[in-house]
Amino acid sequence: MSTLPSCPKCSSEFTYEDGDLYICPECAHEWSGLAVAPIETSRVYRDSAGNVLQDGDTVTVIKDLKLKGSAGAVKMGTKVKNIRLVDSDHDIDCKIDGFGAMSLKSEFVKKV
Repeated sequence: MSTLPSCPKCSSEFTYEDGDLYICPECAHEWSGLAVAPIETSRVYRDSAGNVLQDGDTVTVIKDLKLKGSAGAVKMGTKVKNIRLVDSDHDIDCKIDGFGAMSLKSEFVKKV
């Protein structure tokens, strides 16, 4: 069983030691064995006006958004309640009345 630390950049378990350095073969990241582990910071989600968003907030859509695979669109001014923030290409998971479950980008909403 290896006691080498995981890569701090990509969390790969397949690291190896080369002198005083640890090396990750997957992302080619090199770091010192004496280095202090970085403090993990959580991502800050902001709306179009720069306000910080949190889980459970209510937001308003700022422009008409066409839906893929549907003839409809989410109209500007639509209120979305109880959002959930996720770490993916679309930052917000929510349910919109009349449309159902949907993912939105934070750049197209404004906090109410």
